[in-house]
Amino acid sequence: MMKNAHRVLEQYFGFSSFRFGQEPLIGHALDKKNALGIMPTGGGKSLCYQIPGLLLDGTAVIISPLISLMKDQVDSLNSHGIASTYINSSLSYEEQSQRMFDVQRGRYQFVYVAPERFDSEGFISSLRRTKLSLIAFDEAHCISQWGHDFRPSYRSVVGQLQKLGNLPVVMGLTATATEEVTKDIQHLLSIEDDHVVNTGFSRDNLNFQIVKGKEKHDFIQDYIKTRPKESGIIYAATRKDIDRLHQWLSREGVKVAKYHAGLSEQERKSAQNQFIKDEVTVMVATNAFGMGIDKSNVRYVIHYALPMNIESYYQEAGRAGRDGERSDCILLFSARDIQLQKFLIEQSLMEEEKKTEEYQKLQQMVNYCHTDKCLQEYMLTYFKDPFRHEPCGMCSNCLHTGEIKDITRESQIILSCVKRMNERYGSGMVAKVVKGSKSQKVMETRFHKLSTYGLLSDLKEKDIMQMIQFLVAEGYLAVEDGKFPLLRLTQESLAILKGEETVQMIIENASKAHQELDVNEDLFENLRMLRKRLAEEHKIPPYVVFSDATLKELCQAKPKTKSEMLQVKGVGEKKFEQYGVLFLEALQEETHQYS
Repeated sequence: MMKNAHRVLEQYFGFSSFRFGQEPLIGHALDKKNALGIMPTGGGKSLCYQIPGLLLDGTAVIISPLISLMKDQVDSLNSHGIASTYINSSLSYEEQSQRMFDVQRGRYQFVYVAPERFDSEGFISSLRRTKLSLIAFDEAHCISQWGHDFRPSYRSVVGQLQKLGNLPVVMGLTATATEEVTKDIQHLLSIEDDHVVNTGFSRDNLNFQIVKGKEKHDFIQDYIKTRPKESGIIYAATRKDIDRLHQWLSREGVKVAKYHAGLSEQERKSAQNQFIKDEVTVMVATNAFGMGIDKSNVRYVIHYALPMNIESYYQEAGRAGRDGERSDCILLFSARDIQLQKFLIEQSLMEEEKKTEEYQKLQQMVNYCHTDKCLQEYMLTYFKDPFRHEPCGMCSNCLHTGEIKDITRESQIILSCVKRMNERYGSGMVAKVVKGSKSQKVMETRFHKLSTYGLLSDLKEKDIMQMIQFLVAEGYLAVEDGKFPLLRLTQESLAILKGEETVQMIIENASKAHQELDVNEDLFENLRMLRKRLAEEHKIPPYVVFSDATLKELCQAKPKTKSEMLQVKGVGEKKFEQYGVLFLEALQEETHQYS
């Protein structure tokens, strides 16, 4: 069967070989074994259920959490000549009925549905009369109560599946799953350990950056100005920030759209379509935007505010560079953002135990912003990535241009002060004491009598705070979980206090400048415009025609014949039949122009 899988991969999708992890996952499905795939965004998860769906007899049901994802995937499959459809609330009752009737008749190889569809006994009854090839849970972390985006409606599908009687092989796919989430998914979907394929979380094409101490608007303006034709997402925490950013960028002449829950469904849908079709280059949005958006040419993701946890951040940042091309993931850090996230946790309707868990996750996110370690390595450690990785060599910490300063003395003073304050106060109060503040609270608690009082009076209070946050990030200090976190010493801090270890910290991180494309940009732009015209004619997103990565390879290889063009990654027989001749003509015109 795997020989046929290779044939389908090349014929329909234009790839000569599978990516790491795809082959064993597809093999499990073809052997009718329930399986779970944990692969980073852009790792090719969709192919893991699409190829078995094409080879197995019957219709594949794909359970997807977002309407936008369904439409993107269906457009893409239909563009490859694969009969596919979706059934969700965007359709009228008559349209839903007709599509379900066609599904029962075996007209479609793939049908995408929302999890809420399984609440309908009529839908379950229709599936009983349908020959099913497989059922796939996309964004499978949504079914786990431990997942960062848990959805009760998604989890309830599991029980409903038992009513089918003709249950086929089941597959779960996700980009972000801690050990706890993985075990929960396995239990719910009856997946054995041997049938879990974890390729790790590493995204080698992503350049992670943390920007501190810069005015956010100035940074965004300068950054976007250098890449006016590139697609990017800017995530903000509140509707107010999104409206303000959208208005400002519009005035600056940026082609920008916005997306948040305060807009009507039609407004959100219109903004999303504009972004997918490259009619606007920048999307300003809350984190409600993007899950499952199969837009491969997003070149950067900027977080205007601190995300609530690392799982959310890695998933949102991972929407950049799905085509494998180098892309930027930038977090604009401000200490004020921490208070906003604490406020959101406190105002939520979560149980106290869950709030405590969210405070723990938020602290890990704050630690990420203050570590001097490789940023990608920090996140891979958080996820307990099964593969060992060296520093990425391209994040803002790996490429720092700041000064490496020995802060052992300052660290000893801070740690000693925490101890003398009986580990009952937070970073703000500790900073005031070692700075020598004469604030009322310092005087009332008589901390001005401590031997550590004022020993760092030569430093600014914000610089002391940064050192404290760094000591937390590196594990020399721990933070008690809660709304008002208290500092306490760790086992690691003893070696610093005894003078057995030194502490070094990077001062004033700087990010690496944007690298220019190693292709003829005029030719690349011509091919982009041809792609956009064809996409408009076929009423599909541009990246469904060809990805940016494929266009760049066409620019470099400059194929002259069909056989040469079929050697380019992303060009299969089906794609060549539809668009190949037009792109060959465009490439020949360019050759004549410069010869």
